Amino acid sequence: MNDVRDDGGETRLTLPVMLLIIAVLGAAVGLAAAALYLLLDVIQDFMLGGSESVQNPAGTSEPVRRVISILVASIIASAIWFVMRRHTHVPSVGKAVKGEKMPFIATCVHVVLQIVIVGSGLSIGRETAPRELGALFGQRLSTALKLTKQDMTTIVAVAAGAGFAGVYDAPLAGMFFAVEMLLADVSIRTVGLAFGTSAVAAYTAGLIKGHHAFYTIAPVEVTPGLLLACIILGPVMGAVAYIFRRGTSWASKHQTTDQKILWQLPLAGALTAAVAFVSPAIMGNGRALAQLSYNATDVSAIAPLLALAAAKAIITMLTVRSGASGGVLTPAIAVGGALGAVIAILLPASLGLNVGVVALIASAAFLATSQKAPLMAACLMIELSHSPVNALVVAGIAVALSVLVAEKLETSRINTVISKVIRK
Repeated sequence: MNDVRDDGGETRLTLPVMLLIIAVLGAAVGLAAAALYLLLDVIQDFMLGGSESVQNPAGTSEPVRRVISILVASIIASAIWFVMRRHTHVPSVGKAVKGEKMPFIATCVHVVLQIVIVGSGLSIGRETAPRELGALFGQRLSTALKLTKQDMTTIVAVAAGAGFAGVYDAPLAGMFFAVEMLLADVSIRTVGLAFGTSAVAAYTAGLIKGHHAFYTIAPVEVTPGLLLACIILGPVMGAVAYIFRRGTSWASKHQTTDQKILWQLPLAGALTAAVAFVSPAIMGNGRALAQLSYNATDVSAIAPLLALAAAKAIITMLTVRSGASGGVLTPAIAVGGALGAVIAILLPASLGLNVGVVALIASAAFLATSQKAPLMAACLMIELSHSPVNALVVAGIAVALSVLVAEKLETSRINTVISKVIRK
């Protein structure tokens, strides 16, 4: 059995030890996730004059304050990251899972800074912060328990997924993030550890921040018209999300890490501020744009949604490229939702479609391809919207078609052309 260790001085990962990890690590990561959630509200209240919510996802309606908030945050963040990166290195969650040590203080500063820039309005996701904090906790607990390197890898990934689950109240998505994206391991032990820890983290965080839907949509009803819409949505989302994924991967790979961040990140902030002056939906992690898409009803929304989707994608890539740390998961949800809403509006009224429902499914399909994580994407969108489980029927079809089309594009001539353009 893998649970039995004969390594001198190392803890055996027995059932009692695993239960201890689920309880202690899950609770600790849940508390940390709740703290980050509350910190985001504080930052938004201070910088923007109001925190985002389902009713007011943009947080504020004062254009000048939006501009000032984004510019100030981008300048401060660029200076802090410049100093930090000259003296220390905070590894990504993926590298932490592989064993690279996360410095405690630097990681905490790195995590808080991500929340600050998202709360101030820069276009980037906040989901990386709780994952990094969870991974840090996982490393510290693994070291304290003197686990083997192999078991530490598992625990760090599990803890990162729990951080994700705690912030978004999404235990299934947290579990799939760990086993599908970080470990590619679906053994009973790994799934049990990941699911248990994510569930405890989500429950603990919920005791503090509450259990609320992150997005609101109409009830999902599986109909022939919706099934047909999913068959159309899937391939379209797969193709566009494939391009989005290549763009964000390029931005991350070529991210500014030297003194250029001192002018490049403020420049990205200035571009974000210029768009935010007109529309606050471009700001932050994309919740505002996603909810705007789910609320769309008629053709008057098509042009704004297309413009915002393009702007969100481009500005998010530029923000990452200019040196900001953060995620692209929630921006992907927003871009996919906007495109899905446009498609739903353009489809025949005889299909009896609800635009919000179609847009939500499009978000799942777009996210699945952009993250290469179909199981995580489908479950996350169901959990974020508190949709019934039967929504997985239609989401599953769109997600499956999306990732299959993207996989086909990976081996096509289009991939070669895109690679040449990126290299240039």
